[in-house]
Parts: sequence; C-alpha cells; structure tokens
Amino acid sequence: MYAMKYMNKQKCIERDEVRNVFRELQIMQGLEHPFLVNLWYSFQDEEDMFMVVDLLLGGDLRYHLQQNVHFTEGAVKLYICELALALEYLQRYHIIHRDIKPDNILLDEHAPEVFQVYLDGGPGYSYPVDWWSLGVTAYELLRGWRPYEIHSATPIDEILNMFKVERVHYSSTWCKGMVVLLKKLLTKDPECRLSSLRDIQSVPYLADMNWDAVFEKALMPGFVPNKGRLNCDPTFELEEMILESKPLHKKKKRLAKNRSRDGTKDSCPLNGHLQQCLETVRKEFIIFNREKLRRQQGQGSQLLDTDSQAGGQAQSKLQDGCNNNLLTHTCTRGCSS
Repeated sequence: MYAMKYMNKQKCIERDEVRNVFRELQIMQGLEHPFLVNLWYSFQDEEDMFMVVDLLLGGDLRYHLQQNVHFTEGAVKLYICELALALEYLQRYHIIHRDIKPDNILLDEHAPEVFQVYLDGGPGYSYPVDWWSLGVTAYELLRGWRPYEIHSATPIDEILNMFKVERVHYSSTWCKGMVVLLKKLLTKDPECRLSSLRDIQSVPYLADMNWDAVFEKALMPGFVPNKGRLNCDPTFELEEMILESKPLHKKKKRLAKNRSRDGTKDSCPLNGHLQQCLETVRKEFIIFNREKLRRQQGQGSQLLDTDSQAGGQAQSKLQDGCNNNLLTHTCTRGCSS
C-alpha cells in the first residue's frame, strides 16, 4: 500500500508552481533512504500530476504531541540518531531540508521515523540550519514546547533580540548527556554547532548507539503508535474532500465527459496561453517507476558481473603492467551501475 499525492495542473500553472513540482519530482527520484518518505511512481493524466510515495500510518509527531504523548529520553535519542542518518544522506546530495519540525516527521506503524524531502535552501542557508531544527524538534518532543517562543508573525528584530538576551532552559530531570547534546545542536553560531553525522557520533551520550542497527531499523522504539486507531485528525481530511472542486473519485466520469464535449462544436476551448502551458507540462513531466528502475539496475549489475569474469580471464593472459579497464568496457555496453 502507498500514499498518493495529486496536484491539479491548471492550478499549478495559475499559481506558478509547476517549476517547484518538477524540481521536487527530480530531487525525489534521485533519493532512497530508510528514513525518508521515498517516491515510488510519478505519472499524469489530463488534469493532474501524481506522486506515489511510502505510506506511513503512524501519524506525524505534531499529532502525537497534541495528543499529550510523553516522549522519553530514550525515544528522542533514537529519533535524533535516525534523523541524523537522513540528514547526512541529504547533505551528500547537497540538499538542505529547511523545514524539520514535528509536523514533517512521520511514523510508520512500527515507528521508525522518516521526514518529507523539500527543496534545497535559499541564499544565506547552509547545512547547519537543519541540525539547529533537529535540536529544536528534540527539545519540543521532550518538553512539550519549543526553546524559543517564535511564531511566523514574530518580527525579525524581535527574534534577533530574543537570541541575544534569552537563555534556553533545560529540565533538571533530563540526564546530563541529553542536555549537552541539545546545547551543541542549539548553539547559535553555525560554525560551532554540531552539523554532521560525524559530529553527532562523537558526542559521549551517543557512544553506546549501534548505528548499523539504527539504519536497519532493528532497535525497539520508545513509542509505537496505536495500530487500532487513525493517527491523524479526520476533520481536516474530510474538509479537504468536501472542498475539493475536482475530487479524484469522480475523475473517470469527468474526463469522459470532457473528451465527449471536446468532440462537439459546443466545446469551450481554454485560452491559448493556458492550453500552451498545459501542453508544455504534459511534455516535460517526468514519469518515474522505481520498481522498473531497480530491475534495470539489477540487469546492469548482472552484465557487469558476467563481463568482469570474462575480462578477468582475459586479463590473466596479459603481460604485467598492461591496463585493462574492465569497467569502461562494460559501461559502453549499457551497464547502468
């Protein structure tokens, strides 16, 4: 089972969002990690662009905070490690998340954590901003509120002054190791902040972590969502369905009606510019199938193995010092590895 996101082409054009959608697709097609919401398929029809991704039924951490779930230090410690692995992976691909918060951290039914990938950062941002956000998120999970009282409407000068005069208060009930880790993540100077997996792994509090087990989701999480209930607010989902002007469940009839109407003299064609934009979206949309890609990569690997064995036998007959570049040879025959 998967989750599916669909975006109306005409609305995207009117809101000038097509480039962002294409960029998101392009980025997600190149990523795959245990702690990311991975893209599996992308496709289109006349009306919409579709993205099919991992289905996470455990809800997001914001929902569980609002349900007054108490996250233990052990649970938060594991979250930090899992998200650190994901951040390190994104940095390898030169991606800045910029929006790490409980709302964007989703749980599956067994509770390994993943977060949704967004576009890389704008001017003035670099990777340390994500590690700051990780610290803020961990603090909020432990305490129930953020280290600074900042909202979207808070003026920038007020925020800057807050950072100058206010100190973060750490609970006396937290262990010293957790407090030291949070302080290093919430260091205001990005040059001095923990901002890589290596930095995180060097913290004494995490010295006992089995990082291979974290990556393989082999550690028991401190919090597991209730499988017998819906881990989200159904009101919001119902409102979306009610307000949707072109609901998905009526698409088949709607498209058939449109095609029938387009074949009559009474049809009202879209204005020329919009029609041209829709045609451009149709042509430039990137269709993606991760399963098919994996099969192709598997076939490419088999080609590489077979040719390497043959090349190895041939190489043994060559004189010492000759350079037989087997990788280049096999790649010219379509090796996709």
